[in-house]
Parts: sequence; structure tokens; C-alpha cells
Amino acid sequence: MFGAVLGAVLGLLAGPPLRVAVARYAVPPGEPWRDCRPTPLGRCARHGERVGPPPLSVEAAAAALGAALGAWAPGRWLPVLVWLALFGTVLGFVDAAVKRLPDALTLPLFLGTAALVPLADHRPAVWLRCALAAGALGLLFLLLALLAPMGLGDAKLAPSLGAVLGLAGWRTVYGGLFAMWAVAALWAVALLVLRRAGRRSELAFGPAMLLGTLAAVLAAP
Repeated sequence: MFGAVLGAVLGLLAGPPLRVAVARYAVPPGEPWRDCRPTPLGRCARHGERVGPPPLSVEAAAAALGAALGAWAPGRWLPVLVWLALFGTVLGFVDAAVKRLPDALTLPLFLGTAALVPLADHRPAVWLRCALAAGALGLLFLLLALLAPMGLGDAKLAPSLGAVLGLAGWRTVYGGLFAMWAVAALWAVALLVLRRAGRRSELAFGPAMLLGTLAAVLAAP
């Protein structure tokens, strides 16, 4: 209980800088990064106009992730999972807003994950499994990007998620892939029911990838 409360508080404190990052990177391809410092209520501190996600949504998401990690994440995995949660919060909101996963976020996420995975488990066999899982997911999503309506940003995000899933074993890697598609399907159905999207609408897959990974890792034995 204490871990969940502490995680929620820390996540809430991380919310404002994460909102700034979301507002900066949530711009269409070809446009410069936005130079704005939004308040938690979703308004630019300089000019007062509405910018970024709905009020307090980023902060609430960060608090929920912090509570989940504080309650269920194994202590040795916390550094890499917190790293993923911080970048994942920003990437999820950016992708939902502009259907884009910028290299400026996916590249440092991957580099940090590669550095933190060895700290999460000291066994070389686990490092190899994480590397193989990262390569497998990266190749899978690259093929989907080339052959199906999937973005290259998803292919660049996939290796980081594969490495994290690999910490818990191959069963978790497979479970994570299933959870990604399950979350995406549920989200698509919800949008159709609420008439927020049509049959031909383009849906952001990044949030489903991130939530599926988190669910699989936290459910791992």
C-alpha cells in the first residue's frame, strides 16, 4: 500500500514536466517543436491559449503508472520500468494526438533501456534474451510497417519494449504481444461505439504497445 501511494505521489510530481514534453513534441511531421510551457490545466503559461492534452490528464496518467509500479513492480526492475514509464507517458500522449512517435523520444528511450537492462538482472543469459526479444519485436514491427498500415515509429519503439519484456521471459514476450493487440482492439471498439472514429480511421498503436507491455511485465510471475 505504501509503495502504491509513494509511486502515485512521485508520478503526480513528474506530471508537469511530462506535460511540457508532450506539448513540445505533439506537432505534425515537418513542423518545428513547440516552444511552450503549459500549465496542468492545459493552457500555455506565456500566451494563455489551450495547448496539449486535456487538463490534468498527463498528471493523472503519471500518477496511475507510479501507483502501479510502486505496488507491483519488482524492486530490481524499477529503474528500467520507471524509465519506460516516463518516456512512455510522453510517447503515448504524443502518438494519440498526432499519430507520431518522434525519433527524439524513441532513440533516448532505447539507449537508456539498453543501459538499464543489465542493472535489472546480472545474468548474461537474460541479457541475451532481452537482446533477442528486442531484435525480434523490432523486425516484426518493421515488417508490419512495410507490409501493413503500421508506422515506422512503432518499429522504432518496439525494440525497447521487447528488451523490457525479455526480462521476465519468453512467455511474457508473447503475452506482451497479445496484450498490445488486445488493448488496441478494445480501444478501437470503444471509439467506434462512441462514434469517435470510423472503420477507415487511422488509430495510434503506440499507446496500446506501451500499455500491453506494462500489463504483461506487471503480471509476470
